[in-house]
Amino acid sequence: MDAALFAQMLSDKSVIDLKKLSYKYPGVDLDEFIGLLRANIYKPLPLLDFAGNGVVYMAGPASVRQSAVRLLAASRGGGNFGLRAMEDEITATLTLENIDFTRDSVRKILRGYAPADESENRVLGLKQGLDFIAQPANTITEASVQALYEIAIGKYLPAGDRLMPGAPYRHDKVYIVGQELEHVGLPHEKLPAYMGLLVDFINGESQIDDLLKATAIHFYIAYLHPWFDGNGRLARLLHIWYLRRRGWPSAMFIPFSSFIERSRQAYYNAFTLCEKNAARGGVLDVTPFLVYFIANVYNKLEDTPPRPDTLTSFGQLLAAGKITEKEKELWGFVLSAYGGGEFSTKQLERDFGRAAYATIRGFARKFEEFGLLISQKYGNRVKYAVKAR
Repeated sequence: MDAALFAQMLSDKSVIDLKKLSYKYPGVDLDEFIGLLRANIYKPLPLLDFAGNGVVYMAGPASVRQSAVRLLAASRGGGNFGLRAMEDEITATLTLENIDFTRDSVRKILRGYAPADESENRVLGLKQGLDFIAQPANTITEASVQALYEIAIGKYLPAGDRLMPGAPYRHDKVYIVGQELEHVGLPHEKLPAYMGLLVDFINGESQIDDLLKATAIHFYIAYLHPWFDGNGRLARLLHIWYLRRRGWPSAMFIPFSSFIERSRQAYYNAFTLCEKNAARGGVLDVTPFLVYFIANVYNKLEDTPPRPDTLTSFGQLLAAGKITEKEKELWGFVLSAYGGGEFSTKQLERDFGRAAYATIRGFARKFEEFGLLISQKYGNRVKYAVKAR
């Protein structure tokens, strides 16, 4: 193949869709093009497809904006998930799975109330799963992934979807057929070996950067489909867990599933495209899924407050002694409980529960003067939010 033509095809936005590429370049031997990709472009991952061949990706199309990287790297304080992020994450992931629930039920469980029905049990499971991956002592091992599945999902499933006693993975075939996604999971006999490869990949050093690696982990869980049900929920939890373990603290304050839910069709299409390309080209290239996640999640984070400069300003004010310990505690609670949402001083007093109203009002006014909070009047009411820009 002519080098100029290869370069032209490689730079084409359809390079991640072999079917579209073949339509745009009808005279090209696509097998020759794929051979050149294998020899020069594809980067290997230490994972296998169902036939035992290596999984790959392309670095060129998969690039995350540096502004999104800085935001994810920003520390938001605290060792637990943000309450607002947890609410939104649980709500969105249950919506993606077409599970019946109400947001009021999610809020009820997050406030510590006991579940009243099967739907609220599933909410409780996801809360427990998020609490589990927030704990620094919980490292990612094959056993801890199995424990996470059981805590967050497994013990709340209907009897027909549960694992055999003592079994870490499903004991039979699984077929995923629907309007949005069709897939056959890995033969169950191979699951222990393949899951071992995945955990080795998670804990090993890699040339692929953390954000893309987390996305590849997410894809691979859905690809293997180790359990009868709950694989999507576990994939999204493991995605966050990996970033948490690798020192991306803001992953605990961003509801990734909310972004996925807004682009749900593209999410499923990207997964399916990886498999269609593999059927055509003979290699499982996860680039379409990486590109989806970059475009629809990572690069959308720029509008998720607080911005890194807001956090930097807080740190400078704290170091200068202009912020009290109580105000520091209130700031951490605001970030955790409300994220980018609005709140009133009365609401903050009620939710925080450990400060007088005068202290709360003084905190809000002072932090607005500092430029860390912004206010908006609604008639006689005033609501505050963390400054986004």
